[in-house]
Amino acid sequence: MTMTTIKVSVQTRDRLKAQAAASKRSLGSYLEELAEVAERRARFERLRAAMAATPQELRDSYDDERRVWDRLEWEGME
Repeated sequence: MTMTTIKVSVQTRDRLKAQAAASKRSLGSYLEELAEVAERRARFERLRAAMAATPQELRDSYDDERRVWDRLEWEGME
């Protein structure tokens, strides 16, 4: 993997280094995790927005079908 330098303030670098050390990780590994967390957060935000934009009629239909499947699953466990 090719390495590069990113410019951040000394304070930011020190904070990130301390956080990485506290989790017993390299700074690169820690930054990678932060990027993954940010991407995951963005995906869930898009999902929440899509769900909020779904018409109530479709959400009700989904809930009705989910209840049927839940009931069938529980009946199969008896």
